[in-house]
Amino acid sequence: MDLHEQAQAWLAQDPDPATREELQELTHGNSDELNDCFASRLQFGTAGLRGKLGPGPNRMNRVVVMQAAAGLAAYLNQQHPHEASIVIGYDARHNSDVFAADTAAIMQGAGINALVLPRPLPTPVLAFAIKHLGASAGVMVTASHNPPQDNGYKVYLGDGCQIVPPADADIAKEIERIATTMNVQDIPTNAEWVTLGDDVLADYITRATATVTDEQREDNRHITTVTTPMHGVGGSTLNEVLTQAGFPDPIPVTEQFEPDPEFPTVAFPNPEEPGAMDLALQTAVQHQPDLVIANDPDADRCAVAIPASEGYRMLN
Repeated sequence: MDLHEQAQAWLAQDPDPATREELQELTHGNSDELNDCFASRLQFGTAGLRGKLGPGPNRMNRVVVMQAAAGLAAYLNQQHPHEASIVIGYDARHNSDVFAADTAAIMQGAGINALVLPRPLPTPVLAFAIKHLGASAGVMVTASHNPPQDNGYKVYLGDGCQIVPPADADIAKEIERIATTMNVQDIPTNAEWVTLGDDVLADYITRATATVTDEQREDNRHITTVTTPMHGVGGSTLNEVLTQAGFPDPIPVTEQFEPDPEFPTVAFPNPEEPGAMDLALQTAVQHQPDLVIANDPDADRCAVAIPASEGYRMLN
């Protein structure tokens, strides 16, 4: 098919009015962007999927996610022919909740028990929930520390770890089969998935703080912290873990504490990037804590700073 035919075929199956409108505009205007949207397909690998939001196979959108979910479902049914289950988490990026719901509906439609986390939560909570609930796999909808125009799709198996070879290639083959043989509107769906309660988060916090001894809790009473989730979903979870571990109530970087998919105070929402820690370090200068802790937006990595002769020094 030529580019125009590819665009029309995509429009015919895209359930998202926003990306349909965007694609229609591109077909009458920006040929370079249109070409890039269809130049290739987002590659599924050990990091799952990750890319810019938009229409076409080379972007993150509902069609690509539904194809990925259907391919993953086929793989799981091969590996667990009698009964499979999957935990699905999502962060606060644009469309993360939509991609999570599409995934749950397709999993449930494929006969796989879909268990969805109750709200946007950190990636480590998803990884914990897989083993804690005895699930066969997990999906986390996040682009981690990528810029705001991106989203992604991390896949985990029953060990609570992200996929490794050969599982990544086997899942990718199933995704390619779905993408080349089936319209996403024909993929079976079922909206009767299970939305988990806050008990799974409470269990995660309990397990995390159980690693701290009574002696360490006593020592922690004297250690003050400044924390920032960098507009991501880890703020309240991190602060609750620190409090239950015996630390004084953390001092939040208020400008960055609430989730915001636009990440308005940072050029790049990665605590390891130059300038990303500026607000946290300014807050530290004001309050003089013993530690500064910054999470990336899905809270699967952090940066730490400690007092130095002049201001604060990054440890990583």
